[in-house]
Amino acid sequence: MNRGTLLSLEGSRRVPAPDIPQTVAPQLARLVKAPPSGAVWVHEVKFDGYRTLMRVVKGKARLLTRKGLDWTHRFPEISQDGACLPDCLIDGEICALDQEDITDFGALQQALSSGKTGALIYFVFDCLFASGLDYRKSPLEERKRVLEALLEGAPRTPHMRYVPHFAEDGASMLEAACKAGLEGIISKRLDAPYASGRGDTWTKSKCRGGQEVVIGGWRGDENTLRSLLVGAYEGDALLYMGRVGTGFPAKIAADLLSKLRPLRRERPPFSNPPRGRDFIYVEPKLVGEIAFENITSDRIFRQPSFKGLRLDKDAKSVVIETAENTAEATRTSDMQVKRAAARSRNTKHAGDLIVSGIRISHPDKVLWPKTRDTEAITKRALAEYFEAAAARMLPHIAGRPISVVRAPDGIDGEHFFQRHKLVGTAVPMLPIKVSGESEPYLGIADEHALVALAQAGVLEIHPWGSKKGAPDSPERIILDLDPSPELPFARVIEGAKEVRERLMRLGFTPFVKTTGGKGLHVVIAVKGTPKQPITWKDAKAFAKAMAVAIAADSPSRYTTTIAKKARTGKIFVDYLRNDRTSTGVAPWSPRARPRATIAVPIAWSQVKTGLDPQAFTIEASAPLLKRADAWADLAKSARPIAAAMRKMGAST
Repeated sequence: MNRGTLLSLEGSRRVPAPDIPQTVAPQLARLVKAPPSGAVWVHEVKFDGYRTLMRVVKGKARLLTRKGLDWTHRFPEISQDGACLPDCLIDGEICALDQEDITDFGALQQALSSGKTGALIYFVFDCLFASGLDYRKSPLEERKRVLEALLEGAPRTPHMRYVPHFAEDGASMLEAACKAGLEGIISKRLDAPYASGRGDTWTKSKCRGGQEVVIGGWRGDENTLRSLLVGAYEGDALLYMGRVGTGFPAKIAADLLSKLRPLRRERPPFSNPPRGRDFIYVEPKLVGEIAFENITSDRIFRQPSFKGLRLDKDAKSVVIETAENTAEATRTSDMQVKRAAARSRNTKHAGDLIVSGIRISHPDKVLWPKTRDTEAITKRALAEYFEAAAARMLPHIAGRPISVVRAPDGIDGEHFFQRHKLVGTAVPMLPIKVSGESEPYLGIADEHALVALAQAGVLEIHPWGSKKGAPDSPERIILDLDPSPELPFARVIEGAKEVRERLMRLGFTPFVKTTGGKGLHVVIAVKGTPKQPITWKDAKAFAKAMAVAIAADSPSRYTTTIAKKARTGKIFVDYLRNDRTSTGVAPWSPRARPRATIAVPIAWSQVKTGLDPQAFTIEASAPLLKRADAWADLAKSARPIAAAMRKMGAST
């Protein structure tokens, strides 16, 4: 990434390199009961080391702890690597690795005690400043992109590693992390700015209980350490939470005693001191890290094990960590991101702008009003979304007849459904001649034309399911599962899976997408043969035969009757989208409905309990577009339908 690219990133704030702060309070993760899920969340491995900021200015790197202490001298190899970087302030964690490449906090302690730090690794996961720019207000996905480019552009840095993130299901990633013996995972919102302190846009999920504790004494004598007396603060009171009797072999025990003896005191520091003999109390200044099975109702650690001292933590900051409800953390993170986005929008220029070479007039006109849980979506946001989504949308709409829904005054204004040239607009039209039609259909060819649709107030795009440049040759079939309003979405999920199984038995590879509404589209790619080209009559006959068979087998659950009163309590299997001149909403098209939902191609692994199509919106689209294309193999999966028709006993 060159400097010109860095300077162009929206949300960045120019700061001369000498003004990079000496340190910044790091962003911290909230402990949650389970990993959050959704398109805006990505997940990283949770490390077990020392959280460290690296500040590089004029070829000199400094390593700073959470408390702002300068630990550069403790990690000479890492600071030497950092000196190769351009001016920046980056965030990460210094760790020791075992033979399985898993972080080992005990080994990190030993390396520091012995001064043998050459094998330690600085895992870097965020960028706050780089090349004279302050990136703290930029979303995580931008910061990670800058960070990756920063490290890739540096000379050899063997003691530094970039931390990738994964857009996998959070629960599945946590399960994999636990099986691999890792600490857990950190989940982060791709659309969130960097916010010092503990918030809900970063969460942590652990494989086993573990936290920092304050050491308030030990059981034993002057030369013997049998167990540590530990606790955590609750307000100004230090709460006793049990004894830790494992995790410190003789050498570590001796080192602990040497640090504890000078801190001896007569009275216990705990507000609820333990009862017992051989207890020696100390000033509550040392912080340790433990692992444990769980915490009892009396707030005592079960099966605790000592991992090491935390020299980077202040004792007064150690509190009892209680796992927050994941749903509540997610709601709070939504509010935090929206507030940050609102502050960012308030600073933007209100005049015309250019997007992909198209002038967008009145870019701040609201097309989708604000709702209880989404911000307002403007004409600017629509144009920028079409630009971002072009690579995903164009393979499905370019060179095909399209019909569009226009709402120049937004979804609360008048709507126009059009399929011919848009009169009074500057859309670079690709006229598509359709036999039997006196006027050519509207078509577009590229990203510029797609963005121009936003300038024309087009909120929805509906293409034919035809081949590019050949409107009379169908290439895909859509089975639209449209549920009666009172049905839960779980029924639609069940229906989609049933349709998939039927199509697979016929030799097809089905694909699926949300519609931006309450249904799902199950889609297959089809083709003819040189001797028997496929026609729209064939496509409709196949779709109808499939829909009728589904309804016949489960008449209480499905129907092919379009009348509303016949659809109560059922899913309407709509096959009528497979006729000539009929359309279906385009993959990635927005919908002219509240919240600015979009129709998103998804993997079948996502079609399960918890899928919420209402979460797929223009506002949340950036991380969705970063994921692998679930429909990348749709076109090459095409199969003839003649054999399938014979197998079903249907006639064209």
